[in-house]
Amino acid sequence: MEDQEILAKFRDPAARNVAFNQLVRKYQSKVYWHVRKMVVDHDDADDLTQDVFIKVWNHLENFRQDASLFTWIYRIATNECLSFLGSKRRKFFLPLNDVGAELTAKIEADESLAGDEVEFKLQKAILRLPDKQRLVFNLRYYDEMPYEQMAEVTGTSVGALKASYHHAAKKIEQYINSITD
Repeated sequence: MEDQEILAKFRDPAARNVAFNQLVRKYQSKVYWHVRKMVVDHDDADDLTQDVFIKVWNHLENFRQDASLFTWIYRIATNECLSFLGSKRRKFFLPLNDVGAELTAKIEADESLAGDEVEFKLQKAILRLPDKQRLVFNLRYYDEMPYEQMAEVTGTSVGALKASYHHAAKKIEQYINSITD
């Protein structure tokens, strides 16, 4: 079902629940994996995905359609991830490196990466990036999102996103080279 149809149904109080269920089915997997790449842990990703859709439910009737529905939902998910990571750092008084170390430990325990040494090294390198650089790298590399759409999701200029992606790729390359030498 197209986004416009979902939005039209959502505006009808009698069809609101059905429309929202269709929206969740359409975007839940994409949102979950977007969140999971940022927070790593499955349980945290599940909780945050649920929080994202609660916010979507609460604010969908005010959605202005300045951007696509997908972009708007991704922006909510992105903000939830960054807030979660920031609060985790503040809550446990962790410097950036300690949060990265905690996430790396979760990756090391992730059985889905077992045996895939290249992906494991890449994930460890990505986790060493600052949160916003990691976000930009994930959106571009994994989601293959165009810079223009990334700009709408992050509220950042295309030029800044390109520079951030370039810096992230260089840091990843340097890290992988340093552990394989």
